[in-house]
Amino acid sequence: MTIHKEGYTTIAVSVLFIFIVNAVIDYKFADITWLRYFVYLLSLVLFVTVLQFFRNPSRSFTLSHNQIICPADGKVVVIEETEEGEYFKDKRLQVSIFMSPVNVHINRNPISGIVKFFKYHPGKYLAAWNPKSSTENERTTVVVEHENGTAILYRQIAGALARRIVWYVKEGDAVEQGKEFGFIKFGSRVDLFLPLGTKVDLQLNQVVKGGITVLGELS
Repeated sequence: MTIHKEGYTTIAVSVLFIFIVNAVIDYKFADITWLRYFVYLLSLVLFVTVLQFFRNPSRSFTLSHNQIICPADGKVVVIEETEEGEYFKDKRLQVSIFMSPVNVHINRNPISGIVKFFKYHPGKYLAAWNPKSSTENERTTVVVEHENGTAILYRQIAGALARRIVWYVKEGDAVEQGKEFGFIKFGSRVDLFLPLGTKVDLQLNQVVKGGITVLGELS
């Protein structure tokens, strides 16, 4: 397992913070053994938590020309028809994946194709499971058109803890299924908007793996 590049700065700051806190405790409370060891333990927990959040595990990805692959690790929280008002402006099948702080937070392209639309939206930091988070939170919108003409919209959404969305695509880019298109720090959600009638192979509350779990079939 390796550490994702988005974690280098955060991990460095965390190590500096832990070092300063432990140095102060050792200097000020050298005679209170239980307190020093308690802070050591908390420091270790903090370091391991930050480290695991930015992990980039080695995986064998699912690549299929006719399938849609899950863009993120997490749990399926929405499968429903809804109105997509930003790009398609019609009814679509929405599939949403909630990523908790313990999930891998790398976002991967569910299909290969050309980026037809990209937009970043500043916004609020409502809890990621709140239905309004899809339209009111800080988010990005990406639309990729497959070579068969099918277009899929996917959206990175910041959550209550997530304070930074990172993206690696722009309009006109050719993207490959399974390759990274972004990263969200500390809890978040990814929404997909698919053509009505798309066969979805997921169930509500199912745990999925980004780049591995098959979400459905392309029309």
